[in-house]
Amino acid sequence: MPGMPRKAALVLAASASVALLATACTGQPGAGADDDASKETTLTFWHAWSAPSEVKAVEELIAGFEKAHPNIDVDVVGNMTDDKINQSLRAGGAKAPDVISSFTTNNVGKFCSSGALVDLDPFFAKSGIDPEKTFPKAMNEYTQFEGNRCAVPLLGDAYGLYYNKTAFEKAGITAPPKTWSEFERVAKKLTIRRGETYEQLGFMPNYHGWETTTEHYLGQFSPTYFDKDGKSNVGKDPAFKKAFTLQKKLVDTLGGYRRLETYRAKLGDEWGPKHPFHTGQVAMQLDGEWRLGMALETEPAFEIGVAPLPVPDDQADQYGKGYITGTIAGIAATSRKQNAAWELVKYMTTDTDAVVDFSNAIHNVPSTLAALKSPALKYDPRFKTFLEIAANPHSTTSPASVNGGVYLTTIQQFGYEYESGKATDLEAGLKKAARQIDTDIAQAQ
Repeated sequence: MPGMPRKAALVLAASASVALLATACTGQPGAGADDDASKETTLTFWHAWSAPSEVKAVEELIAGFEKAHPNIDVDVVGNMTDDKINQSLRAGGAKAPDVISSFTTNNVGKFCSSGALVDLDPFFAKSGIDPEKTFPKAMNEYTQFEGNRCAVPLLGDAYGLYYNKTAFEKAGITAPPKTWSEFERVAKKLTIRRGETYEQLGFMPNYHGWETTTEHYLGQFSPTYFDKDGKSNVGKDPAFKKAFTLQKKLVDTLGGYRRLETYRAKLGDEWGPKHPFHTGQVAMQLDGEWRLGMALETEPAFEIGVAPLPVPDDQADQYGKGYITGTIAGIAATSRKQNAAWELVKYMTTDTDAVVDFSNAIHNVPSTLAALKSPALKYDPRFKTFLEIAANPHSTTSPASVNGGVYLTTIQQFGYEYESGKATDLEAGLKKAARQIDTDIAQAQ
């Protein structure tokens, strides 16, 4: 997980950047695509990484590009949040970036529809690169909106299941669960009650938990968020009803919403060393590939296991899939050096050696099919699970929307109401959420 935790980055981006982009009319198709990329030039690249090791990895990535393209210098500016990036894309000017990278895929719809980033398909075609054969399916999907491919994947995140092997052995469990019914039985068996609280919780199912958001759960159910006309499918696709039903059943099975929330409130936060999975207070955890390194750094008193998150029983043949998201890169529509900018974007995102080296340094999932299979990848053997999830054609993501991740927030809010018992009519609640999503999108257009 690069820089700011993905979950936190999404929350910030959903509020700040959507508002900024709502008034941005920056589209200048082809305005800067007439430069000569073989001439001496300087590009400005903005990115969001901030940790010293990550900043160093970006510098090494750029150094590799400059070695391959000695005529192009790159001025690198790090620790740039989405709101700063969006302001610069709207304003343009000499100090604005030519190339940007963002931690959130939620803004791709807005980036594309507003014209803040240029459509990259002509550049891919000119370079003879087929995105569908270059990037994993889910990553290929989350970098475009309504036929406009204004972004490209730059490393990714894959979500799976972490489990406490020591706790499994004590409970007589020999393998991680593959289907949801197995998951429920294992979570219950691993749960050790102590009065009104827990000595050990098998799994924290609540949507306020650590990475247990509605979209991460829904990734295993392969829902269709929008129909062919762009209308919300939340109230129609049975995958949503099934996902909400099974999550609520798991909440009730493990002690109920209030008991679980009371326990959760007393546990460590998601990003500190006292994360409840690290301490053994929670035996299984839904999380991204970055959790492995974070957990190992705390030297836990148990062996960590990694597996794909279980799937619904009627999708057992798709076990191995997961939810995918990641960092994106794009070219500013205001840039007057778009051909040179494309050379940088192309290198960072499609050069196998560059992608592999960056993945090894950042410890995120490579974002090309070739890099996922590269023998040069260096990783803990357990990390391979996430490489396989990323390459799995059944893995899913959240589709781009014209107003960013607002629709995901609407679904998540209903999730809070349903799991807590505040909302009791699931079908009515999902249909209401769908109407709200359609209204929000109509107002944003």
